Amino acid sequence: MTNPVRVRFAPSPTGQVHIGNIRAAIFNYLFARSEGGQFLLRVEDTDRERSTPEAVEKLLEVMDWLELHADEDPLFQSTRAEAHLAAAEKLIAGGHAYRHARSADEQPAVFFRIPESDAVYGSYLRKGEKVEKALFADQPLLIDATGIQYIGVSRKGKQDPGGCCLAGMADGEVLDAEGSVLFSIAEKMSAILNEGLAFESTGATAIRYTRREITFTDLVKGELSKPLDSMKDLVIVRGDGSPVFHLANVCDDLEQGVTHIIRGDDHVENTFRHLPLFLLLDGKVPAYGHLPMIVNAQGKPYSKRDGDAFVGDFRSKGYLPEALFNYLVLLGWSPGDDREKMNRDELIAAFSLDRVQLSPAQMDLNKLGNLNGAYIQELPVDLYLADVRDLLSRQDWSGDLSTEQWTEVALLMRPRIQTYADVLDWQWFANADFERSPGALKRGLGKAWQKDVLARLSEALEQGLTLGAAREKVATELEMDDSKLNLPLRVGLTGQAGGPELDAILEILDPESLAKRLKNTLICLHNTDA
Repeated sequence: MTNPVRVRFAPSPTGQVHIGNIRAAIFNYLFARSEGGQFLLRVEDTDRERSTPEAVEKLLEVMDWLELHADEDPLFQSTRAEAHLAAAEKLIAGGHAYRHARSADEQPAVFFRIPESDAVYGSYLRKGEKVEKALFADQPLLIDATGIQYIGVSRKGKQDPGGCCLAGMADGEVLDAEGSVLFSIAEKMSAILNEGLAFESTGATAIRYTRREITFTDLVKGELSKPLDSMKDLVIVRGDGSPVFHLANVCDDLEQGVTHIIRGDDHVENTFRHLPLFLLLDGKVPAYGHLPMIVNAQGKPYSKRDGDAFVGDFRSKGYLPEALFNYLVLLGWSPGDDREKMNRDELIAAFSLDRVQLSPAQMDLNKLGNLNGAYIQELPVDLYLADVRDLLSRQDWSGDLSTEQWTEVALLMRPRIQTYADVLDWQWFANADFERSPGALKRGLGKAWQKDVLARLSEALEQGLTLGAAREKVATELEMDDSKLNLPLRVGLTGQAGGPELDAILEILDPESLAKRLKNTLICLHNTDA
């Protein structure tokens, strides 16, 4: 019998919750639900300066808003420091970690030694070919318990400083110009690790070794590997005694019995470091799946500079949680058909990691807006009207229309609304003192004849004519079809170049306000031209 799936969302609450982080939470949640497993929350709050109670509260509010309910109480990483330090001591006792200060001014930190023995890795190690790395003979080569430091030769023949852990060149042989072996790392490994032996030379011209790679099969990306000679021992406890992310992360995954780790592909490098930690802390290595990054139109990581990037931004601007949830699932995943609008049950039923795409997922706010609009259309009318009224009640200008009139507006505009923030643009229904859209002015009143139409309509209304009589008068004077008056009139009355049918709008607008609306638009045009 296989163990039940247990996944976790492990954010560091240091401020607003980025959509990339919450998307990882959603993917974990869907995977757990689709597999009949458990979804866990771990709050990695060990950043003493930035992990504030307010940041934690924002995180929990976001998860509650999106209904990402964990199956167990949250685990706060800050409560587990004692267990993390005990794990570090276990590694030190087993010869897998050591205390070291990089300089005389630093307190010794605890470093995790990347294991040099094949036996530790099992199926997570792959041996490659022999490599001979050229060295500058007149530059120092140092081999000691902290690793290997050397000055290599670049492709252009220049000095190329490098270094790696002992495991990276565990069978390495240091060669002189004649090819003779000056030092054998394998033969001296025990003395290096246990007796403090160090080898330093300025006559070495090359080091020959078997390249070995850490390898694992990613549930999304397939087989991934990293050469050990590109890795260095890593700090797991700082000089001040505080555990580092790498150690705390692995310890807490073991404590929570996590079976699958699903996170952004910016963590792939960390996974290569964490695999041997899992193995040496007597834990079974979880399965890993790394999600594609969310990027902007230029293919760069999506950030606040590109638009709304935090969950709180979308919430405050009137996006529905169901729509944001649905859209974020589609950023890097597909159901395998042409469906886009899917409720939670449908997403759970369809979700699988083998449908996660490899390429980065481009954020498209227009697509999100359209999807959110579709969700709004499906809301019960009473709920939709209640949401709109709540927003309108906080606007100074909303009192210019009655509740009944605003209900008419809300129902008229419903097919066009994308987010509830659109409601804030409805002031033009309430009075004549609204802000005109520059784009609409250019489109509907940018030509001389359009301005002439508006001026003549305004004058006719000022003379007391009804709108119908004014239209007939102006059309006759200018010898044009009445329909050509529609766009200049629409822009003059509403400040918008598009929207519902003009007749439907006129049924709501106060007839007494029409002359003032056109006059104010003419003033705006004059100021713009000036």
